[in-house]
Amino acid sequence: MNSNAIQEGGALLAQIRAYQNKISDLRPAEVNTESVTAAAKPFNARMVDAMMSSIDQVNTMQARSAEMISRYESGEDVPLTDVVLAMQKSSLAFEATVQVRNKVIKAYEDIMNMPV
Repeated sequence: MNSNAIQEGGALLAQIRAYQNKISDLRPAEVNTESVTAAAKPFNARMVDAMMSSIDQVNTMQARSAEMISRYESGEDVPLTDVVLAMQKSSLAFEATVQVRNKVIKAYEDIMNMPV
């Protein structure tokens, strides 16, 4: 995994957190999501939780891939096929996350541009 992909992942996470902060600023002050049970959480809170969980899983895959690469490069007994497979899995997960982010941003922009 090259440093550009890692930097893009960090930039993606920062952009998602910025959108999350923007959404939480628009959320009514009387809604306290910490005191609400998981089943009764508002949809947007559940959506944020799901997105953050997915991003954490992608981050874990990328970290595992980077670890396998460094172990292979240092001469440990790691099969090359496992390294390549881990790299492809993390790349695919990252690309899927970017596509979901693009769709969410597009939907957000479409909603914000709707005439009232």
